[in-house]
Amino acid sequence: MHSIHQFKLRGINQDEIDFATYEGKKILIVNVASECGFTSQYKQLQELYEAFQDKLVIVGIPCNDFGGQEPGSHETIHTFCTRNYGVTFPLTTKVSILPPDTHPIYAWLTHKDKNGKLDSTVQWNFHKYLLDEQGALVAVHPSSTTPLDDVIMDWVRK
Repeated sequence: MHSIHQFKLRGINQDEIDFATYEGKKILIVNVASECGFTSQYKQLQELYEAFQDKLVIVGIPCNDFGGQEPGSHETIHTFCTRNYGVTFPLTTKVSILPPDTHPIYAWLTHKDKNGKLDSTVQWNFHKYLLDEQGALVAVHPSSTTPLDDVIMDWVRK
């Protein structure tokens, strides 16, 4: 199936995040980490979410695979994000991106035979996946592409 809408993840507050409920909205998926050089991108992610939440959902997926930069508990991560960056967009519990324990959502995001669009490799924290209103993968951007970069802003505004 070539739609992200088939997935459900555990939210950081133990609620369920059902991607099917996001049908009709664009989705930006970002693997996040609290101790990364890109952590300040949380601020721009929150700004983007606040400005466009009528047509965009951002899902932050904590991951400790890259440099061990997300070592905290779910409670610690949630507190850090809300206290330091005012994060209100959905955050999931921590997942693994790298083999051998790759979470199914990242297996889907990174393999063309599953997502129908392209193969990709998550290189570091704050790697971004853009999905359209039907849940199809549209584009992938590295950590160095900030959430308010023109390429992302142009996509959101379309």
